[in-house]
Amino acid sequence: MLMTVAEAIIKYMQEEEGIEVIFGYPGGAVIGFYDALHNSTLKHVLVRHEQGAAHAADGYARSTGKVGVCIATSGPGATNLTTGIATAYMDSIPIVAITGQVKTSAIGKDSFQEVDTRGITMPITKHNYLITNPHEALRIIKEAFYIAKTGRKGPVLVDIPSDVFLSKIEYSVPSKVDLLGYKPNYDPHPLQIKRAAQLIKEAERPIILAGGGVIASEASQELIKFAEKINAPVVTTLMGKGSIPETHELSCGFIGMHGAAYANYAINDSDLIIAIGVRFSDRSTGKVETFAPNAKIIHIDIDPAEIGKNVNPYVPIVADAKRALERLVEVVEPKINAMWWEKIKEWKTKYPLRYRMSNDIIKPQYVIERIYELTKGEAIVVTEVGQNQMWAAQYYKVKRPRQFITSGGLGTMGFGFPAAIGAQIGNRDKIVIDIAGDGSIQMNIQELATAASERLPVKIFILNNSCLGMVRQWQELFYEKRYSCTLLDVAPNFEKLAEVYGAYGRRVEKIEELDEAIEWALNINDSPVIVDIQVNREENVFPMIPAGGSIDKMLID
Repeated sequence: MLMTVAEAIIKYMQEEEGIEVIFGYPGGAVIGFYDALHNSTLKHVLVRHEQGAAHAADGYARSTGKVGVCIATSGPGATNLTTGIATAYMDSIPIVAITGQVKTSAIGKDSFQEVDTRGITMPITKHNYLITNPHEALRIIKEAFYIAKTGRKGPVLVDIPSDVFLSKIEYSVPSKVDLLGYKPNYDPHPLQIKRAAQLIKEAERPIILAGGGVIASEASQELIKFAEKINAPVVTTLMGKGSIPETHELSCGFIGMHGAAYANYAINDSDLIIAIGVRFSDRSTGKVETFAPNAKIIHIDIDPAEIGKNVNPYVPIVADAKRALERLVEVVEPKINAMWWEKIKEWKTKYPLRYRMSNDIIKPQYVIERIYELTKGEAIVVTEVGQNQMWAAQYYKVKRPRQFITSGGLGTMGFGFPAAIGAQIGNRDKIVIDIAGDGSIQMNIQELATAASERLPVKIFILNNSCLGMVRQWQELFYEKRYSCTLLDVAPNFEKLAEVYGAYGRRVEKIEELDEAIEWALNINDSPVIVDIQVNREENVFPMIPAGGSIDKMLID
């Protein structure tokens, strides 16, 4: 049966990949795709900026475990996707980005709306393609999805010239994908598992460090079984939040620049770190030369490039996290670690997460605590980037994987709201919350139109301190309070702005107004809602490891 490449791609995505929704913005080079979409049952969410499409596909992927799909036209459409693609790349999120390109005869001639999309995105994609032969389209699309969702997951971009979209082809899908040089290893080596089990047996102060790879591998239950068997404390990276319920007795919170002090002290004093699906980023380790100086490291990761990149493991295991944990549960011996737990409990008592409560001003930490209590810890929490992100990570205890969604590696301001849209599309039955700052939320505020048109009840709680809070904090602590270009004294009325977009809005200035406003927002189910909460401008996020500093030099408050 003959059909256009555009029709074939849509048919393939629906029938072979189970794609139910895509996020995009039309333009000249993709008009053939959108024409085919007109006769399709595939749902398309029209964003108001291409960056929003990439972030929405990302949020959809993070919250569901499925591949997110976004589409944009050539030139500025494609370049507007790049921040979202880079965000997904840094956090290993599976998305497929389809971009239009000028017709094949015009490539390389500085044609209208022509950029080298492959060249631009090569450093920020797991792989990318330019389709010039229409008969290779289905093979390439199949490969794109395969690469995105296997091994270490990540974004794949497919650039398609406008004339290729309209070319007629037979609908014939290859039976399998066989890529020379791309053979992800899933099964751990038995000898390395044996060596790891012996190290665990000998350790007196073992600790488990769980990262985003545990969530990507759907290995949460295996992690819990493993931790319970060896009775070891579990700390996570920011991306690993949710890999173990943070109410679990073995959970010790997340480590890093703004992690709990007791979590940082525990990993730094351990004699064995069992790291699973982590990359030991600078935000997690602080000064790497002084990180956990007395610890041997077992590093489990599906990407061999991460082994030894930032720290040198004693036992490297290149494998899928789920399969490696299954093998470890089978071979490790039960442990008690009584003296180790006494020390950790001492740290928890001495260095809890804390802040100075006030009856006169609203503290952002208190806002997160109230949202946590009033949602019973069940909401999907998406964050922007900055102080709002760290307070959300500290004070909202998540119970399950894919419940806490944040831009960890790239730290993309403007990520949260469109990602929350994607998460709400993928989880219609759940409450989705975007914890925002008054700086970040304005970077993609136009997506209020998207959320309103789709009738998505995303709850946006703005911790409004009238500044770019995290940069201001650094200026206060390290630059003698020289607040250069970080105070946002001119800002929109977010309550009225919400109403202009057809959403609901409310402003909170007094602490006694807070609970009622949160409950009001939670009860709205037919439209996005903004709650603009006026918080203390000079409130800081603590603990804090200064950039490039050591964990033992952490600022407590």
